[in-house]
Amino acid sequence: MSELEDISLHIHDRISSLQRMVDLSVVELPQNKNRKLGQELFALESLLEEFEKRVGQQKEQLKHLKKLEEVFKKDVEDVHHMKDNIPAHMPMKKVPTCGTEPVLNKKEAADVQLVQPENVKKTSKSYIKEMEFITVPEFENIPPYMKGRVSYDHINAVVQSINKAVTAKYKVLHQSVKTLSNHARKLHQRFKDQDTKATKGQYFVVEDDIREFTSMKVDKRFQGILNMLRHCQRLRELRGGGLTRYILL
Repeated sequence: MSELEDISLHIHDRISSLQRMVDLSVVELPQNKNRKLGQELFALESLLEEFEKRVGQQKEQLKHLKKLEEVFKKDVEDVHHMKDNIPAHMPMKKVPTCGTEPVLNKKEAADVQLVQPENVKKTSKSYIKEMEFITVPEFENIPPYMKGRVSYDHINAVVQSINKAVTAKYKVLHQSVKTLSNHARKLHQRFKDQDTKATKGQYFVVEDDIREFTSMKVDKRFQGILNMLRHCQRLRELRGGGLTRYILL
């Protein structure tokens, strides 16, 4: 039972006591009874003041609780909004990628066959750089004329495809030539031939790599998305020898 209920019951008892005294006031009361009645009235007045004080405190507490309720309600709405609008592609931390997994081309054929992990010597060249996904603020800051009708999910789908091609390419490069199939050896040699002094120590792909390892169409729209990725400082172009190399930043 709350304090207010306790005080209310106490006041009710006092009022009942006073009511009985008033009922008896039709007869002449002794002096001490009149004094007792005055004391009861004074005590009742004090109780009423305390009751009003407690009511005021309860009102302030209720007002504070209503403000908290609004804050919690807003937090719940924000959480539901975030839950309903999680991007399909989230920015990720770069992590080392093991180079012992088999590589598949866009047709998922076993043409590029690598040996089993237990037969591959461990090498320090196990790290493969990946491009970070575009964040929502970055996407919103891309100029409208450059963005056109490309969606946030579409640009990050291209990021994912480029990462797939980079990973597949450098898994081949990180393997010993002796462990590769004939097709993989040809790819390995092509990758080595495309490397230059300007690309030493950097990770890059060319359009043929995108076609080889992904199902992404290398068309005009794809080129437009590459422009956006350059704008967001995810890659840069290096031309030479009839090739355009897309270097990850």
